[in-house]
Amino acid sequence: MTKAPTSKSRKTAAAKAAPTERFDIHQHVTDQIIKALEVGTKPWEQPWRSAGGSLRPLRYNGEPYRGINVVMLWGASQERGFVSPYWMTFQQALELGGSVRKGERGSKVVKAGQSVFGDQDAPDQSDGEDGVSVRRWLKAYTVFNSEQIDGLPERYSVKAAEPGPLPERIAAADAFFANIPAKVINTGDRAFYRISTDDIHMPPLELFSDAEHHAATLAHELIHWTRHPDRLDRDFGRKTFGDDGYAKEECCAELGAAFVGAILGLRPSHIEDHAAYIGSWLKVLKDDKRFIFTAAGHAQRAVNLLESYQPGAALANADGASAQEAAA
Repeated sequence: MTKAPTSKSRKTAAAKAAPTERFDIHQHVTDQIIKALEVGTKPWEQPWRSAGGSLRPLRYNGEPYRGINVVMLWGASQERGFVSPYWMTFQQALELGGSVRKGERGSKVVKAGQSVFGDQDAPDQSDGEDGVSVRRWLKAYTVFNSEQIDGLPERYSVKAAEPGPLPERIAAADAFFANIPAKVINTGDRAFYRISTDDIHMPPLELFSDAEHHAATLAHELIHWTRHPDRLDRDFGRKTFGDDGYAKEECCAELGAAFVGAILGLRPSHIEDHAAYIGSWLKVLKDDKRFIFTAAGHAQRAVNLLESYQPGAALANADGASAQEAAA
């Protein structure tokens, strides 16, 4: 007589039969950004300042996140109203004497890396050079904002604060831009970078609503300036105004300006939020779930180059090595 399967055995068999759905970090991040853009919000803009003095998301040890992780954590802060820049894993919170509150939902960040195989380790993955192959990988993990954690040391307690005095922030921006050897022509009523003559055209300061918008606009154009063949040689295949290549370069410049703004304490809200920009970004993102990662990587390399011109700065890793996140 055959014994009928129990409820427990049926559940176990079903669990074994059901395929495990692999988490797609590219799709997850792209979906979150598309969701924000569709309601008219750019998730890489953080319209507030914290008393902690940083617009950049920070690890538990104060080290700034970089690249796509900045975009991901800005979006999480914007969606959920966090003002603290500090983020950490569940285990890091425990080691600091804190505990994540029950029911809190974490946010995803990523670590990028690569594995090198010899010909015996991966004979079918050879790139043709002595049987050695390089496999790049992207790993997602979860972090929590310090506002989701009880019992942390006092230094992680950050409250909302008004922006600092404008002259101080603008002085820092002026000094930053003055160290960059770009040719800037202050005339006319349009802001643009012309690659054929390798110069930036900026309207005079008095034509802007305030000095902060002027600085943010210059940051945007300087990101475009880094794409010249003699610098980063960035090319998204742009052929005509408004095509996919144009939209991709504008998205990269927007992210780069946001990264520079976070360093200098500026809020880069200079790009018009009209349907043409939002629509072009949405099309690019929906067509390629990996593009926001590519754009953030290019934007970070551009910012690294601009930072490398600053006095006392170590040579930035403009070849992209710094785009890989260190372990949390």
